[in-house]
Amino acid sequence: MIKGDTSSMAELCFVSLRDAIVEGKVKQGSKLSETKIAEQYQVSRAVVRDAIAKLEVCRLVERKPNIGAKVISLNEASLNELYQVRSALEALAARLAANNMTKQQRQQLISLLDSQKSVVRSNNYYQEAGDVDFHYHIITGSNNQSLVDLLLGSIYYLVRMYRVQLGMTGPRVSNAYFEHQQIAMAIERQDGELAEMLMRRHIQYSMQTIIDKFAANSISQLQL
Repeated sequence: MIKGDTSSMAELCFVSLRDAIVEGKVKQGSKLSETKIAEQYQVSRAVVRDAIAKLEVCRLVERKPNIGAKVISLNEASLNELYQVRSALEALAARLAANNMTKQQRQQLISLLDSQKSVVRSNNYYQEAGDVDFHYHIITGSNNQSLVDLLLGSIYYLVRMYRVQLGMTGPRVSNAYFEHQQIAMAIERQDGELAEMLMRRHIQYSMQTIIDKFAANSISQLQL
């Protein structure tokens, strides 16, 4: 049950649904019933409608004529478009972060990675959203509000959906962590050109990992 005024209830409902979609608890392609969600969270349908509208802005939900709101389905074509945009914008964010981060922010980035070593050794490099996410630190550290709004307000959670459900398993875990270390060291040295190049390459590697997952899933389905 969600308690509070209408705006806070809508925000809490949105956050709960958003996280469930990103983590795969609400399945891709699932139809979102305002009535069922309202009953589940014990809120009004108006609150649910507001939450779903915010999910549309995050590109986690789409509306179809005669169907209504449904969770997006991850696919290779959308991945390519999304990661082309992500590569360009986050590479720029890395360059700006190298130039604009304070000494304290750069040290916090290094400390964040140090704190995650044990998690990487366990072959599980899942990062929660926000302050404990390496990419979030760099985006906010760019100190460019227009760029922050584009990355965090529009595509951040859609990117996380790909990363969480298809990206961070197997050998990619240790490789991604090493790439994060390289980017952090470039930022720590305030080498914006190197940080930009390393971030672009890191995102390209991540995209290829997800593409490989799509291919593997297709083969598995053909064998069933």
